[in-house]
Amino acid sequence: MTTPAHILIDTPLPGVSRITLNRPEKRNALNNQLRREVFQTLEANDRDAAVKVTVIRGAGPAFCAGYDLSADNRVEQPYHTAGGLGQWPRHVVDGWFHVWDLAKPVIAQVHGYCLAGGTELATSCDLVYVAEDAQIGYPPVRLMSPPDMQFHPWLMGMRQAMESMLTGDSLSGAEAAARGWANRAWPAAQLEAEVLKLAERVAKVPSDIQQINKRSVHRAMEIMGMRAAIRAGTELQALCFNTESSRAYMSRFRRDGESVSKLLSERDAAFGDYRERRK
Repeated sequence: MTTPAHILIDTPLPGVSRITLNRPEKRNALNNQLRREVFQTLEANDRDAAVKVTVIRGAGPAFCAGYDLSADNRVEQPYHTAGGLGQWPRHVVDGWFHVWDLAKPVIAQVHGYCLAGGTELATSCDLVYVAEDAQIGYPPVRLMSPPDMQFHPWLMGMRQAMESMLTGDSLSGAEAAARGWANRAWPAAQLEAEVLKLAERVAKVPSDIQQINKRSVHRAMEIMGMRAAIRAGTELQALCFNTESSRAYMSRFRRDGESVSKLLSERDAAFGDYRERRK
């Protein structure tokens, strides 16, 4: 792999590889190049006997603000997904399932904003640890569509999933841990040290055993229908983009920072949260 442009890679402990999403000026928004670099690094780590576990974190004030709406994510996608209606949600879900199917564990270290596609990235990881004051949410449900990866009922139960889907409101890191989306929450200043402690423990288990440990949990969820339900959700996501309200909102998007920022602020103004909370 050539030198990555949008991620940093280091080894903070023996057996622990760490990927840092490194677009802080964009709050680590996911464009196709960033996604490609993450997938390539995870695949390389899966083949590297010296790596036992990978940690994914974000540089700057946020873990990940979601997909980069100023980029044309239809071009130069990091892997092939069959075309047609719903290609994008099916494409990104393919990638998140690919992370699930890796042999070696992946840990998300979440601070600041973790929104939309950022929540999907974290959800695809095997373990999720968060800062208590992190903000985790899926605001696109307000004017665009339900999530590409509809994990909410599986991780948080029907009632919390319904509230999150019908409001787009965020959960704090502490709330996300209490409601099942994350494993644990710590004060932001302690997050990195605590994550590395857990990663060190995970790295003690041999990889040939660990991959079966992972699969045992995934297989149980798949027998209950988790993977099939998430795949079925991509069709509903594609359908919602063809509703009158979503089409009217999306027709106003232009791939420049000013337009995207203005429309996202407009979306959240009535709710007084996300970027509007900072004003």
